[in-house]
Amino acid sequence: MTTAARLLAALVAMALVQAADTIPAAAQDRVVPAPDQLRLSYAPVVKRVAPSVVNVYAAKEVTVRNPLFDDPLFRQFFGGAGRSQQVQRSLGSGVIVDPSGLVMTNNHVIDGADQIKVALPDKREFEAQVVLKDARSDLAVLRLRNADEHFPAIELADSDALQVGDVVLAIGDPFGVGQTVTHGIVSAVARTQVGITDYQFFIQTDAAINPGNSGGALVDLAGRLVGLNTAIFSRSGGSQGIGFAIPSNMVRVVLASAKGGGSVVRRPWLGAKLQAITSEIADSLGLKRPAGALVASVVPDSPAARAGLRSGDVITAIDGQPVDDPNAFDYRFATKPIGGTAQVGILRDGKATSLAVALQTAPDTPRDEITIRSRSPFLGATVANLSPALAEELRLDPSTTGVVITGVSEGSIAESLGFQKGDIVLNVNNVAIRQTRDLDRVTREQNRAWRVTIQRDGQQVSVMFSG
Repeated sequence: MTTAARLLAALVAMALVQAADTIPAAAQDRVVPAPDQLRLSYAPVVKRVAPSVVNVYAAKEVTVRNPLFDDPLFRQFFGGAGRSQQVQRSLGSGVIVDPSGLVMTNNHVIDGADQIKVALPDKREFEAQVVLKDARSDLAVLRLRNADEHFPAIELADSDALQVGDVVLAIGDPFGVGQTVTHGIVSAVARTQVGITDYQFFIQTDAAINPGNSGGALVDLAGRLVGLNTAIFSRSGGSQGIGFAIPSNMVRVVLASAKGGGSVVRRPWLGAKLQAITSEIADSLGLKRPAGALVASVVPDSPAARAGLRSGDVITAIDGQPVDDPNAFDYRFATKPIGGTAQVGILRDGKATSLAVALQTAPDTPRDEITIRSRSPFLGATVANLSPALAEELRLDPSTTGVVITGVSEGSIAESLGFQKGDIVLNVNNVAIRQTRDLDRVTREQNRAWRVTIQRDGQQVSVMFSG
C-alpha cells in the first residue's frame, strides 16, 4: 500500500470513529430480529374470544302506504286502500355473556322486531327471545331458544381500568360479510357529548367499526369485553377511525337486571336536577375551571335531599372518581349497585366536602297507562301518570307531576298532529289534566274544537285543533 493509500485509510477510520460517537447508544445496540422473533400476533386473543361473538338478524313487518291513495279520484279508479305489508330486516352483532345462552346486543338492532335469529360462528342458528330491553343505554339481552348446552361466554372487564392508548380489538359482522376482526387503540374514554343514548359516556376507538358491527365486542388483549360497539362518526357511512362503544360496566348493570328476572333495569335515583357548568357559571362560583355538575334543584324527601345536597352545590366526584359534567355523573351513579351508599364529593361555598347518598331506586306509583281510542287530537297516544320513576325513565325533571305521553302509534292522529313521547298534557278545553282518567274522560266528549296545552322541554305550548 502506498503512503497516500495508507493516509486515506487512516482518515476514513477516523471519520467512522467520530460518526459512531454521535450515534445514540440505543441505536447502536439495535439488531435485526430473527424471523421467529417477529411472530407477534393477536391470533391467540381472537381464538379465545371469537366463539362468543354472534350475528343478530331481526325482522319486522311494516305497513307501507302509497301517498297516491290520498287522492279520492285515484282511489275511485284504482280502488284499494293503498297499503301493503313489507318485511324490514336489520343485521347486527352480539356477544354471548352467559353460558346459558344470554346474548347482549344493541337495543336499536332488535327494536320492534317480530322475529330475531342469532347465528353462531359455527354456522348454527337459533331463534331468540328478548329478555330485557333498555332504550336508555341502547342495550338489549336476548336468550337463545331451545338451546340446551353450555355456550362460550365472554368475560367482562372493568371498563373503568381502561386507559387511552390501550390496544383493543373490535369483532363483529360489518356489512354482513362475516365475522371480522379489526384492531386499534382506545382513542378516548368518557366521551359525554356524543348524543346517542341517555347515558352519554362512551369509549372511543380507532379500530375499524362499520354498519353491522353494532352490538359486537370490543375486547382487550386479555380477551375480556371492555365495551359493546354501538356507533360510528362518519360522513361516508363507513369507518373513519371514530367509533364508540358502551363501557362494559354499563353492560354488567343491564345483564344483572336480566339475570335477576326484572323487566326493567334497576338503577339508583338521585332526586336532583343537574346542569352543566359553563365558563360564566364557573367564574361566578369562583371555580378554577368549568368542570363538575351544578345542582339546580332537589326533590323533597329524595336520596339527594336526605343526604343534605342543596341547590348551588357543585358535584365534583363520586366514590373518588372525578365528575366533569352531568353526563359523567349520570353514568357513574347509574352503574352503582342498589343498596348501600355512594360518597359524592361536592364544593359548597368554595369548600370541599363529601355526602353519603343512599343508592335507592326511584319510587313508582300506579301509572294507569291507557291508549286514547276516542276521536280526538290524542287518538293513538298512550299516556300515563307521572311518578319519579317514570320521570327518570323519560329524562324529565324529577319533580314533574301530571300526565305524560309515553308513546304515539305510527300513522295515528296524535302522530300527525305532532304529539311526542315525553309531552306533558296540562289542560284540554279548560279542563286540568291531573290523571289519565281526566284525559280519557275529556277526549270522549264530542267537540268540534280542541284547545290543548302541553309542556315540552320545559316550555308550555297551547294549540287549537278543529274538526
